[in-house]
Amino acid sequence: METWAAPWFTAKVTLHFESSLMSTFKLHRRAALIGAGAALIAGCAKSAEPVRTMTLYKDPNCGCCTAWLDHMKQAGFKATVIETSDLASVRKKLGVPEELASCHTAQIGRYAVEGHVPPEDVLRLLQEKPNATGLAVPGMPIGSPGMESPTGERERFQTLLFGGGQIGVFAQHG
Repeated sequence: METWAAPWFTAKVTLHFESSLMSTFKLHRRAALIGAGAALIAGCAKSAEPVRTMTLYKDPNCGCCTAWLDHMKQAGFKATVIETSDLASVRKKLGVPEELASCHTAQIGRYAVEGHVPPEDVLRLLQEKPNATGLAVPGMPIGSPGMESPTGERERFQTLLFGGGQIGVFAQHG
């Protein structure tokens, strides 16, 4: 019988070996530390998930902003909602050009999301991680998330990617 105790560990480990099979076996502290470290790293590792939290800045009297938020929640986002009547200063702070303005602005990770951007576009943005400021759906197109029509009417609209003084089409809808 062999007893081993690590100075940093108060419990003792007792090993029983049949002398004919394991007479030369020795447990080394280094092997124990490496094994414990590997187990710790494996247990703490997390998969890379896109950011699913956001801050939504909206006018307190706007119902379509709340409807857009419902779409985002269904896609797995959690939101902190800040009601303000000064969305222009929020857009300026987040780098959203005024020509892309809509009725609400969200910050998701390092990106700004302006207007009725479909959740699938936001998820794609977070997955692809382009070097950009954010996404926008300017105005309030009928049929976009949060702007559904009781008659089912839908306007064609584009989700725009913006940043660095440039604006481009990220996705087509409708």
